[in-house]
Amino acid sequence: MNCELLATCSALGYLEGDVYHKESDCLECVKDLIRYLRHEDDTRDVRQQLGSSQIVQNDLLPIIVQHRQDKALFDACIRLMVNLTQPAMLCFGKVPDDPVFRHHFLEVTSHLQAYKEAFASEKVFGVLSETLYNLLQLDWEQREEEDNLLIERILMLVRNVLHVPADPNEEKKVDDDASVHDRVLWALHMSGFDDLVKFLASAQSEQQWSMHILEVVSLMFRDQTPEALVSAGQARSAEEKQKDAQELEALRQREQAAKKSRTFQRGNRHSRFGGSYVIEGLKSVGHNDVIYHQKINNFKNYTHDSGKAVRRVPKRYRQAKESHDKRRSALNVRLFLREFCVDFLENCYNSLMYLVKENLIREQTQQHDETYYLWALSFFMGFNRGNDFRADLVSETMSIRAFHFIERNVTNYYEMLLTDRKEAVSWSRRMHLALKAYQELLLTVNEMDQSRDESIRQSANVVKSNIFYMMEYREIFVTLLRKFDETKQPRSYLKDLVETTHLFLRMLERFCKGRRNLMVQKKRVKRKKSKGAKKPSALEQSPEALSETWKIVEEELRATEFKLSSSLTENVVPFDATSETPLEEQRTEAMVRVQDTLLHRLGPEALGLLRAAREVWPEGDVFGSPDVEPEEELELLKQILHANLPRSSPAEPAPEDDDDDDGAEFEEEEMETIHVSESEFNFLDFIKRFAQPTIVRPYLHLLKTYSKNTPHTNHCIARMLHRVAVDLKMDALLFQLSVFHIFNKLLSDPAAAAFKELVTFAKFVLRGFFKLVTQNDKAYIELLFWKNVGAVREMTEGYTKDGVGKKPAWTEEEEEELRKLYEEHRDSDVPDVVEHILPLLSNSNRNRRHVVVQLVHMGLVGSTKELKKPKKGTGIVLWTEEQEDELQMLFEEFKDADDVLGNIMAKITVKRSRARIVDKLLSLGLVSDRRELRKKRSRPAGTSGGGGGKGKGRGKSSGRGMTEEEFLSQLAGGEEDDGEGSDREEEDESSEESEEEEGEDQGRGQSNGSGLRNTVDIVTSAKRADVSAVARALRQEGMSGPILWLQNCLNKTANYREEDGMSQPVPLVPLTEENEEAMENRGFQKLLKKLGLRAPADEQESFWRIPAKITPPQLRAAAASLSPSENHSGGAEEEEEGQGPSGSSETRDQDQGKSSEQRSQALRALLLERKSKHKVDAAPDSNPSPLEEQNSTSERPQVKSSSKKRRVLDDDDDEDKENEDDSSTPMTVDAGAEVDSDGGELSAPLKRRRKMVIDDDDDE
Repeated sequence: MNCELLATCSALGYLEGDVYHKESDCLECVKDLIRYLRHEDDTRDVRQQLGSSQIVQNDLLPIIVQHRQDKALFDACIRLMVNLTQPAMLCFGKVPDDPVFRHHFLEVTSHLQAYKEAFASEKVFGVLSETLYNLLQLDWEQREEEDNLLIERILMLVRNVLHVPADPNEEKKVDDDASVHDRVLWALHMSGFDDLVKFLASAQSEQQWSMHILEVVSLMFRDQTPEALVSAGQARSAEEKQKDAQELEALRQREQAAKKSRTFQRGNRHSRFGGSYVIEGLKSVGHNDVIYHQKINNFKNYTHDSGKAVRRVPKRYRQAKESHDKRRSALNVRLFLREFCVDFLENCYNSLMYLVKENLIREQTQQHDETYYLWALSFFMGFNRGNDFRADLVSETMSIRAFHFIERNVTNYYEMLLTDRKEAVSWSRRMHLALKAYQELLLTVNEMDQSRDESIRQSANVVKSNIFYMMEYREIFVTLLRKFDETKQPRSYLKDLVETTHLFLRMLERFCKGRRNLMVQKKRVKRKKSKGAKKPSALEQSPEALSETWKIVEEELRATEFKLSSSLTENVVPFDATSETPLEEQRTEAMVRVQDTLLHRLGPEALGLLRAAREVWPEGDVFGSPDVEPEEELELLKQILHANLPRSSPAEPAPEDDDDDDGAEFEEEEMETIHVSESEFNFLDFIKRFAQPTIVRPYLHLLKTYSKNTPHTNHCIARMLHRVAVDLKMDALLFQLSVFHIFNKLLSDPAAAAFKELVTFAKFVLRGFFKLVTQNDKAYIELLFWKNVGAVREMTEGYTKDGVGKKPAWTEEEEEELRKLYEEHRDSDVPDVVEHILPLLSNSNRNRRHVVVQLVHMGLVGSTKELKKPKKGTGIVLWTEEQEDELQMLFEEFKDADDVLGNIMAKITVKRSRARIVDKLLSLGLVSDRRELRKKRSRPAGTSGGGGGKGKGRGKSSGRGMTEEEFLSQLAGGEEDDGEGSDREEEDESSEESEEEEGEDQGRGQSNGSGLRNTVDIVTSAKRADVSAVARALRQEGMSGPILWLQNCLNKTANYREEDGMSQPVPLVPLTEENEEAMENRGFQKLLKKLGLRAPADEQESFWRIPAKITPPQLRAAAASLSPSENHSGGAEEEEEGQGPSGSSETRDQDQGKSSEQRSQALRALLLERKSKHKVDAAPDSNPSPLEEQNSTSERPQVKSSSKKRRVLDDDDDEDKENEDDSSTPMTVDAGAEVDSDGGELSAPLKRRRKMVIDDDDDE
């Protein structure tokens, strides 16, 4: 021993009898020892020397017992003992592999075991308990920092003492005998320290010690099991007695069988005489039979391996070692621990577990502290389940959050088990703890499901529906069984895994039986390769290829007129300011990237990169001068393409930026999207997931030790194998030699009567195999291999017949024919040589694959890639500005047709696929949803409106072949129909939408006279009077507030769309109860439809929407039509004119002046329509009159008419303002203006046309 250490220990004091006499400088000596421990070496020499001198037993413990009044000395001794009792694993980091350090590790452990035996004293724990009690009596205001430190050190000292492992070789204790750990627990109990632990666990003011308390509690119950504590002090149950009787019976049967075999082995002759025998059929090393020189009674045990040295199994292939077995403590210890568990569950469990869980989530704990949480969850929930189960005592950990927490930890432990191979044993133990916790959660849910309380059963159903719905909780057992590794995970882990899987399947099966359609979550990972991976790694750079590439790039750039989109100009970053690469090298890299982009024939991207690089490096005009012309840029790009630039590596696979290359891995992860969907659950399909060799093999590995397994474990194994062999009818999956070896051992076992279930199943499988042998003579060979589902099907149903599924052979004549045809047509201009050859072959049974493979086989083609089938499609991706304008014009022309896409695809100049046209329409903002482009259902002309009169009226709307009287009767009929339609809408909800659509159709001109029903959702001036009437009726019902809210929404949306310059559908979200009730009112919904707003399209939408195609002027006009003043004037006008067609004859006489005016207007409209036939191609004047303007407008594309319509609505809004300023001014109508506004909508009611006349009159 070091002399300084020896002198320091001697200066502490001495023990005389039971009295300890301390020296005057005892406190300084204790501090010196703490200082020595701080500077010890890797072998922990100071710790070993102090342990050898027994300083804890002879000095430190007597000091704290007899001199506890000296607070400074007491604190120093506690501090020193906390350091000395530190676990050896923390001192050395791990169990050392080096023999020298392993010796030091064992020395430190032996000293710790001696310390633990010294702490098994009621006096020592009495002092610690009294000190801790006095400190806890202090309020938080009175406690000092030293007091909190002393509390923590006392708890850590008790934890260190309880953590010391037992030495079974030294103790040699049996069950029900008191070990050192039991004596420490008893001293802890007699001193009252366990009551202080329960107080600290339950007190709200002592929450900071939650992790220390959980560690102490877990170490107190280290050698215990919940079942042993539940049964402590109670009479044995009938099940336990029956279990013991079965074990004794099995042992008795084995003993009788062994005695019987020994009797048969005794020969009739005495042992002095031997013999030599020849074993026929068993070959020796040579070709002769084996000669047997031993006694014949032991012949059955003969094997070639007898006498050979046992082959050493490599360490990495050895099975994982089991952890130390549990032992039964003394009865008095078990009784006090049982009482502790009861009190802990009632007063401490929920609050303590909540605090620990919060600390774990917030990462306020040390590494691997979650293992204490997992242990406490499984132990106390198991104790509660066996001791008069009460769900409220474990409510904190009985939730979906607990399942998720454990599942996440299991996944993490498994990943670390694969990556951290040096600590695989530790990760395996943590994984086993998590599995036990998961098992206990399932057992508790199962117990709740059998409760008599209805509320508890409902809670269990909620938990079960969640864990059965989530895919992670269902698939965890399949994954764990498939990934089982016997070299890293012990047999006890496999036993718990098999039993937990059995419990889960039993609960799931019972849950499915009471439900017809069980929907569960299904996740599917959809993997897509990144764009860079699809492009070739090396590009062809021959002069011919470069000239072809430049031709394509030049055409693309000229087609775009050297204009780049905002996405290309904003996302290009040629310079990385954070990179350590010098500036000159980055400029060269930027030039190389421009060249790579050109090689990939991406002209706009290359131009954008060139311009961005010019802004970063303007000096020297390397990338061109700032005022460079487009033609000069084109020439510069050509020079870069043909330049021989220095490259540090081969051409990059994709022309992305450097920062994009750095994030390639992130891009791959983004490509691997997880699609979550729901599907109907089928229990039998789920069981099929277990029918694979990787899952069956662990069950058979556990079945090998059937004699040591518990009856429940054997039942779990037999049940799973029964599900596979009987339920799925895949007993052939078990036709394997190792399985039959286990069955042979089982059937020949003398105690086989104790395993009736396994014996019955083994006979069933063997019977099926020998029945199959009569049909398949290759079944014996199949025994040597594990089989998947396909091999099982072939083994039972028959193998593929010879010649079936093979490629038909080619004769010499057919090969010569194929060679001639290929040489004749390979240089022709046919797009696909193979498709051209196929019909010319004499054998019509050949397909494309046969021909391609044979051409490769004959050497006419290098590989099948040369004869790939050309992809269908135009290959045109980019859109020029002219093509976009053409698409917009075609959309405006056909947007009201029944088949918008069909008409556009028929008329468009450059043919493209349907999907590309839809995508372009969406990107241009012409439509907001793909559903708007679906083909509409057309109605017959006579029945489209539900009445023959209306159909006829629309059929003649073009004005062709109509007399003046017919035209005027049509106008009157239109107004009558419109009025009748509105009446029917109020009466019958089912006809509401069709009548509104009729009103819209009647207010719209149809130049083709086809009678097809066109739907237009935007608000036009022709419908404002009708909108005003509906709004006025709603105000009379008390809906002024919702109408004002709707008006504000329309105005705000118009302002936003003007500011942003873009349109998107805007939902109408009612925030008040009044507005919400209005949105459910039929009349208010009718108003929304008349304004052109869109109802919820499907169940995923909840609110009405303002469509994206309504322009801001149209929105303001619609909002203006809802104002009270306009409604009033519009209503008066409607009342005056609405009486014309539907009122009495006296009213018509009073309005005769107006009727004559209508007559003249109709004549002018008829004249206009007839003139428009002969002036289709005539160009309008520079300053046309209203009549000429309307004539030319009727023949223009729809794009022009839409702008005209917007102008009309704007003017209408101005006119409304004038009417509000001077409502007494008489309304004048210009006939020319009337014809101008009415040329495109001849079938509109007269009152609506009059408003449009006023608009154009204001313009003039």
